Amino acid sequence: MSEFSSGLRSQAIEIWNAAVREVASENLVRAVLRREGQRLTICGRELDLSTVSRLIVVGAGKAGAGMAAAVEDVLGDEVLSQKVSGWVNVPADCVRELRRVHLHAARPAGLNEPTVEGVTGSFKILQFVERMRASDLCLVLLSGGGSALLPAPCFGISLADKQAVTRLLSQGGATIQELNTVRKQLSLVKGGGLGRALQAGQMVSLIISDVIGDPLDIIASGPTVDDPSTPQAALEVLDRIVGDRSRVPLSIIALLDERCRDVRCLRPPIDAARVHNHVIGNNAIAVEAAARHATVMGFDVRVLGTGMPGIASDIGRDLAEQCRRIRADLSTNARPVCLLSGGEPIVKLATTTRPRKGGRNQELVLAACETLQADCSGIAIVSGGTDGEDGPTDAAGAFFDADIAVQMRTRQLDPADFLAINNSYAFFEQVGGLLKTGPTHTNVMDVRVALIQPPATMEAHA
Repeated sequence: MSEFSSGLRSQAIEIWNAAVREVASENLVRAVLRREGQRLTICGRELDLSTVSRLIVVGAGKAGAGMAAAVEDVLGDEVLSQKVSGWVNVPADCVRELRRVHLHAARPAGLNEPTVEGVTGSFKILQFVERMRASDLCLVLLSGGGSALLPAPCFGISLADKQAVTRLLSQGGATIQELNTVRKQLSLVKGGGLGRALQAGQMVSLIISDVIGDPLDIIASGPTVDDPSTPQAALEVLDRIVGDRSRVPLSIIALLDERCRDVRCLRPPIDAARVHNHVIGNNAIAVEAAARHATVMGFDVRVLGTGMPGIASDIGRDLAEQCRRIRADLSTNARPVCLLSGGEPIVKLATTTRPRKGGRNQELVLAACETLQADCSGIAIVSGGTDGEDGPTDAAGAFFDADIAVQMRTRQLDPADFLAINNSYAFFEQVGGLLKTGPTHTNVMDVRVALIQPPATMEAHA
């Protein structure tokens, strides 16, 4: 590995890590939750704890463990022992022992699908909320991944039915908005179900957004927000993405058809006077932190955008071309350039019977690698999910630079062969380009970092 290439890559990863640190769930919660004696401040709203009988903490998401831990730290031992109990659904690799809030393994690590354990935990959360009294306060902690972690199928729909339709939509390239439009109609918790379950007391939701534009009804499928979508909209998504309704479980089509026909199936609105929602973290905050860090490191920072949608391979190729153009335009005495962007693209799955493995960030970087493979001097690219997960893999994403290109040529690997079947993990595993972090306990979509060095710097390290 050349010192120059490894140094540029290390700088790119350092900038990416700065973005993730800024949106650490503990930090985001502590920024909006404070206690001084009996005065509790939540997002600027003051509450008198002496008038609160019980403080119930519930929620779901990849950031749930960190959020719950921060809540316990802020509240302190006295309040915890006297008033606090709760239940939060998290991935299995995020479970740890807390003092009063139970962290429940609602799905295995790397499997972003509803499970039996998730159903059990979701009904436990419903029980906590339904049994609240007028003097109780419910603090809801929501973050990305909450949809799969909060499965509570409507009566008449099995978990297997929900799993089947989730797979059909995911394999069809559905966006998170389309996926959640369907899931909300099939759930007792999503689409405002948790908010409607509140019969007494007050509810405040702290939300870390993993969705473009921070739509409250889409993040974790909006369990504490009125659902603006309709059963008809869910059917339209199924028709558009799946096509043949016979592939969708009959129970799901029957439920949606009945809701379209019968006004008695309409769900009542949430009591807005007692349920309050606050977004406390998002993709823009992470990218802004990366920009500050890169500026301090001496880079000419250019933010391409946050919350960007699109096809992962298309974004990767476009990013590679931008790097190439910028490098060609840099004068020998120019500052190195840092391109930053964020969002959550999708992967369009190719039809194949061959084994494959990967995620959207790995696919994006592999497409950039294909574009730059013969001409990548002075360029390093990193793309990773801020939650530490990228598809059903143990990697957050991947990176590419001249040294990865050397490894690729040494092993006679063609990126196009791996892209053709969405097998990005296998490629980067062989060339040493996987970005592995483990669970980060946050989730604000993806962050991409591309660094470009001017010719003088490249020549000095040649």
